[in-house]
Amino acid sequence: MTASSTPQPARRVLLAAPRGYCAGVDRAVIAVEQALEQYGAPVYVRHEIVHNKYVVKMLERKGAVFVEETAEVPPGNIVIFSAHGVAPTVHEEAKQGRLATIDATCPLVTKVHKEAVRFAKDDFDILLIGHEGHEEVIGTSGEAPEHVQLVDGPEGADRIEVRDPDKVVWLSQTTLSVDETMETVDRLKGRFPNLLDPPSDDICYATQNRQVAVKQVGAESDLVLVVGSQNSSNSKRLVEAALDAGAKASYLIDGAEEIDEAWLDGVTTVGVTSGASVPEVLVDGLLEWLAERGYADVDVVQPVDERITFSLPKELRRDLRAEAAALGGGAAD
Repeated sequence: MTASSTPQPARRVLLAAPRGYCAGVDRAVIAVEQALEQYGAPVYVRHEIVHNKYVVKMLERKGAVFVEETAEVPPGNIVIFSAHGVAPTVHEEAKQGRLATIDATCPLVTKVHKEAVRFAKDDFDILLIGHEGHEEVIGTSGEAPEHVQLVDGPEGADRIEVRDPDKVVWLSQTTLSVDETMETVDRLKGRFPNLLDPPSDDICYATQNRQVAVKQVGAESDLVLVVGSQNSSNSKRLVEAALDAGAKASYLIDGAEEIDEAWLDGVTTVGVTSGASVPEVLVDGLLEWLAERGYADVDVVQPVDERITFSLPKELRRDLRAEAAALGGGAAD
């Protein structure tokens, strides 16, 4: 048999599940869509509602206006706070700016905020494990800025100083790598043996579930493609988890249009997953792109079942447009 007639290994895709939208993201996106439907455009959103380019552009087309700061919203309008949460000062800014608000903060992020408030009230030093500059970290820190210190990775643990090593607790950003977070906690406990754990796991169920699934996929894949935007913390962690599990290569892409076909050279098995801010339509597009190149055989890898949902923000049950007009002293812009 000649080399040219040697049977080639069958190409396949391992599709991770769970993937894509988590309950908190789904809630936040629907909140913007429903606000636009109930109250009409414009509805302002402070920061990206979730970290995904496609979602932001889709909502902009429907009439959402994204701003960086609350002060950019004209008085008498509605502003939605993103799934990542905001500090109490932002709520006060909205009040001073005469804005009606919808709080689309993920309930799991709200839980961490409440933990920060509780431990600050008891005068603990709070070591917040997370990435500097991330909106979620800024929001949580803002609940008790005089008590919170950021720990950005295991190396950051070595630079922490506390007032009383017997009154220290750690909390975390919800979208981190489970493995790296626990490595950071171990480093902190090496310095502060009486470090208190949070009352319940801060890293969200969806982040953990997607990491579990991508590890299983990565262990059997030559290449893992993670659909997600570059500013999505949980999506970046999926790339890292795939590589740690044994994938030869892994890339973060917003969609199939960003793939370099050279990545497929010598690749038999492609793993596919998506971050918690990613709509399934983007994964569908990627699977179609791969099928056109011979990767039509798709096997779903689902080590975890996921059924959690969250109710929509309570503010959507009120006539916010009338409230906004009253706050603004006249008709909303």
